[in-house]
Amino acid sequence: MATGYGQHLRIVKGFSLEELDLSGRKMKSLPLDPQPHATKVDMQRNKLKRVTGISRFTHLVELNLSRNKIMEFSQEIHELHSLETLYMNQNNIRSIPEGIFPHLRQLKFIKLSGNRLAKLPSDINQCTSITYLDLSKNCLQNIQPLVGLPKLKELFVGKNQLTELPSELFQSSSCELIVCKATGNPLRCPPEEVCAGGVVDIQSYFRQMEENPNTHSAWTVKTMFLGSSMAGKSTLCRSLREGKPVAVAVEDRTVGIEISQLYTQGVRFLLWDFAGQEEYYLTHHVFITPRALVILTVDLSRYSTVDPDSFKDQLWFWINNIQLRVPDSVVLLVGTHCDQCRGQEEVMEKKKDIEEKVKAMLANRRMVLQHQKKNLEENKDVSMFVDQLDELDCLLEYNLKVLDLVTVDSTSTEDIAKLKSHILMSIQSESVLLCSESILPKSYEAVEQAIHTLIAQEEIPQHGIILLEELSDLILNHVKMSRESLHSILRFLLRYLHRIGVILWYEDINILSDRVFIQPSFLISMFKTIVRHDLVQQLEGVSRDLLMREGALVKQKFTWLDDLRSRGILHNAAMRILVRRELEKLVVDDDDDDLVEEVVGTKKEEGIILTLLQYFEVCLPTLDGSPLNPQAPEFIPGEKQWALARKTRRDPDGACLFPIFLKDDLTVCHKWGEDKQDDLRVHVYFLPEIPHGFFHRVIITTCSLYPTHWVGREQCLLCCGNRLALVRQKNNDGDLFIEIRCRKPEKEFQKLWDLILAVMSKLFVLSRQWPGLTQQVHTPCPERGCSHYFTWRDWQELDSTDLYNLVKEEKLVCNGGHTRRTELIFPQDK
Repeated sequence: MATGYGQHLRIVKGFSLEELDLSGRKMKSLPLDPQPHATKVDMQRNKLKRVTGISRFTHLVELNLSRNKIMEFSQEIHELHSLETLYMNQNNIRSIPEGIFPHLRQLKFIKLSGNRLAKLPSDINQCTSITYLDLSKNCLQNIQPLVGLPKLKELFVGKNQLTELPSELFQSSSCELIVCKATGNPLRCPPEEVCAGGVVDIQSYFRQMEENPNTHSAWTVKTMFLGSSMAGKSTLCRSLREGKPVAVAVEDRTVGIEISQLYTQGVRFLLWDFAGQEEYYLTHHVFITPRALVILTVDLSRYSTVDPDSFKDQLWFWINNIQLRVPDSVVLLVGTHCDQCRGQEEVMEKKKDIEEKVKAMLANRRMVLQHQKKNLEENKDVSMFVDQLDELDCLLEYNLKVLDLVTVDSTSTEDIAKLKSHILMSIQSESVLLCSESILPKSYEAVEQAIHTLIAQEEIPQHGIILLEELSDLILNHVKMSRESLHSILRFLLRYLHRIGVILWYEDINILSDRVFIQPSFLISMFKTIVRHDLVQQLEGVSRDLLMREGALVKQKFTWLDDLRSRGILHNAAMRILVRRELEKLVVDDDDDDLVEEVVGTKKEEGIILTLLQYFEVCLPTLDGSPLNPQAPEFIPGEKQWALARKTRRDPDGACLFPIFLKDDLTVCHKWGEDKQDDLRVHVYFLPEIPHGFFHRVIITTCSLYPTHWVGREQCLLCCGNRLALVRQKNNDGDLFIEIRCRKPEKEFQKLWDLILAVMSKLFVLSRQWPGLTQQVHTPCPERGCSHYFTWRDWQELDSTDLYNLVKEEKLVCNGGHTRRTELIFPQDK
């Protein structure tokens, strides 16, 4: 080879295939000397801004230009007549010229995700061989040009700005589509919940639209009232619903979540009033959904412009957690208790202070992310951090909208009316973000109306728990349609009603997917019996009669109380009693033993409440014993003969640990002992910070990995054989991070790294539930007193083999000049 790139050219014998691998070379332009016979060119993870000279590669079948900085889609690409596969994802392309795609008759696979495309060329449908097209994470508002692609099978258009999908794409007579992913758009036709069901549900929707041309435009907004305890959320919520001031007594304040509805000027509001105590916030993430209007209440009479903790507690905490959990929401700030302030001047002073601090808070968060991105870009080999950079770009693209603060005197009818008008105006102006309008065929409206009729006629039980199949049978008695049509409509409708808060349907929980909770307030009332700030007092108030019905004695109640106070453990029997008592308060028929067992559970089987508490990682259940099989041969990885005597499973007659009720970490500290300088350490930083309640769930998810563990409020200790791993949340000069720490072994480093990586994988999966969050991993230098650290490259998408080949060097040197063996810093296969 006469070129400087010959060492990267691979000729595969037996095939007429030549590959030119130039990935990750920091190149700013294509090689000057072409490879005329190259059929595959890989130039991903470089610094290309333009693609000049690509037409010289006349035999190209596959071209990978992903993860560069390309701003223009090169006109030269139209000369690559043999091209079948094109990767141009993760660039900065804003438009594609006309006249390129009609020449690419062989092109089958196109990946253009993660760009800035605002529109598509009108002639893209002349590229008739396309079977796979990924346009997700762009700025598209219209995909009509795709109509007419005869062989398109897989289409990805999620996270754009689409409000409609073309019905012609899904016409049964010509549609080849098998996969269509469109979530993350402000869709109104079809609504996002229809798209979540896949191509078949989308086709059914458009078919219903044709058969029922009198469509129904539904404006429904899930409205969540958040804020500190006693900030006036319940007063505001009930006053808006009644249209006049409604006083709420202290003893009548919200416990958990209260749900109500408000119809006004063609808009249906689902009002969710969340309690403000910390204990309840742990379960809020179960019910907080994206694309909602958040009304954040601030008690202006208690707010101080000079005390920084006042802003932090009443606003920063809530806005920050909203931003991490549902970063595309709209937040309306409402200042309450204005009548208790010293005149209008004080009210306006506090309003100005709050708005300025919120603006500064959002700007500071953006600045932190931008600085972090810049730090990664300044690394010697940026290609090692492309995934992390992509995540930071996603976070910077999120747009949490915080509206100006509205001041309200909750005792004034006029102020309540003005607030209602302001909310309606805000919804109309922010309708794209809220996705509040949905275009529904009449048949969909008829099915929803049938559900309301069933409730009114008491054909659905008062508690609202009903099997999906039974609900279908009841609806068919009220609507004229086939069971097949109803099946498709009902799945969409349940997803839609779940999102806006009318019902609850846990489609993703296998053992609950066949049930629908028509009355969310009933289920939430069950939650409130377990996760509450006064749980000890509630348990103390359990009567002897209730204890006897569970077959328990009074002295057992004292044991339960002691375990709850000292160890954060609530026995399942105590849980069943508390839930049973709540059921009786709700006037449920005492003779309905099946319902009681279904909700509460028995000593042999878990009930709905315990299942949900564990699924949403609110508590950690005790497990049945799992002794080793003494007859099994020696354990050899991959061999099937070695097994447990019986499968480890949850113990319905056991207990559940609630880390939030723990007081300290004494047990963990005693078992672990003192930290040692040569401990293996990994620090996982979550940007912009660790969400409230996150570490509680870290404890539960990591402890579920290994039967032997010890738990404290801020740390836990895992045991695997004779190996220990300490997992704890730390604060170092204001930087919150989660530390994973193991004792340095004499040999067999890989077994310890297996343990560390298992915890890291759990952290990664858990962090995906907070879209406004990203993570970075560091290993601090082991030298005493050294503040330098080693940054982990992208690792989340690597398979288990690659994780032990992140770093090839035998030894590493930190920026302070300290040298250590690599296996002390990163996983290595030794």
